Amino acid sequence: MRQPRENDAASARSDWSASKTGRSRSRSASWFAPPENAYFYRNTAIHGIRPQDTCHSPSFEAVWREIKPYIEHQTVVAHNGAFDFSCLRHTLDYYGVEQPSYLPQCTLKIYKKDLATLCREHRIQLNHHDALSDALACATLYLHALQNQEV
Repeated sequence: MRQPRENDAASARSDWSASKTGRSRSRSASWFAPPENAYFYRNTAIHGIRPQDTCHSPSFEAVWREIKPYIEHQTVVAHNGAFDFSCLRHTLDYYGVEQPSYLPQCTLKIYKKDLATLCREHRIQLNHHDALSDALACATLYLHALQNQEV
């Protein structure tokens, strides 16, 4: 089995779930180290996350039980979800963890625009490529789409 790159291991992940009622379950950022704390240089260039940032962080395997309730049987929203959901799938496979059931939703597919442009258009604060900021922006956009019956 191939070892996931650090983004496959979701080295910084935000726990935010938006239900059809428009309520969130939590707002928190969780850092965990990828396998061998190894990073692909392009991902470091995009996100700024380096091995020294996660050298004392737990592994994905160690935090999975804590974050699983935010994913399993939930609507999970991401921008460019094909990438993020693939990362989650490969990471769970790497650790031999059963794939949870969840409803994946992608704001890129819904709006067909990049996240920064959407945030400017909708006046949503964004610190682009910061995990929590991106997650909050996606949740806000998804809730807006639900309210306008675009989903």
